[in-house]
Amino acid sequence: MTGELSPIDKAKFVAAKRSVDFVEDGMRVGLGTGSTAAWMVRCLGEMVRADGLKIRGIPTSTRTAELAKEVGIEVVTLDEARWIDVTIDGADEFDGNLNLIKGGGGALLQEKIVATASDQMIVIADAGKEVETLGAFPLPVEVIPFGWQTSKSLIEEFLISMDVLGQDASLRMNGSRPFVTDEGNYILDLHLGRIGDAHQLAMVLNQIPGVVENGLFIDICDVVVIGFGDGKVETRDINEGTVAADRLDFVETENLFTDLKD
Repeated sequence: MTGELSPIDKAKFVAAKRSVDFVEDGMRVGLGTGSTAAWMVRCLGEMVRADGLKIRGIPTSTRTAELAKEVGIEVVTLDEARWIDVTIDGADEFDGNLNLIKGGGGALLQEKIVATASDQMIVIADAGKEVETLGAFPLPVEVIPFGWQTSKSLIEEFLISMDVLGQDASLRMNGSRPFVTDEGNYILDLHLGRIGDAHQLAMVLNQIPGVVENGLFIDICDVVVIGFGDGKVETRDINEGTVAADRLDFVETENLFTDLKD
């Protein structure tokens, strides 16, 4: 129930709740991955059940697909949808230009493919995700398992010439084994501290053999919806140059808050 939510979870919830106002009947909707995106999927599911909203969801991970089906959203593949009207997803960091770091949940490849196949990308986040300069959150880089240590060494070598504070890369683990993405790849987390030129770094990383994709989302996000623990919501549209603020009241909804799977 909402009364049991921490301030940060309340912030995630109100951002997710406001973001579904962008969804209209008949849309193809990209469904992000992560804790904030899970709130959004729950909100959409409630609209499907209670309001008869008809949408097709394109999930960015197997766990998002499972949650979407659980709450009653029709799930299709990107190949079936062909194009997406709007994608709503979370972020690990975002800056004033709405550039992002994503991939903390390990779904950055599918997330970037889905986001770039969309007419509009909306990011939902709590206020703590906003930064002046990207890089405090470790930057995920998806690599193929074959020769991953070589890819790691090459990345660290290239980082020496980049405008970053740190050059260390670590293999993401799941217990005693490497974390494996839905595509069967590994993730290297780059501990950079600060990224001076995100555009350049994104291009350089994707030229390194073995790298599949990186977690820098540059010039992809159109709108960010920022939630606060007191129910305040701020919506920034970078294309329109507008900022709107309001406040959402918490309503106890059993269907929305029970058995939430992150």
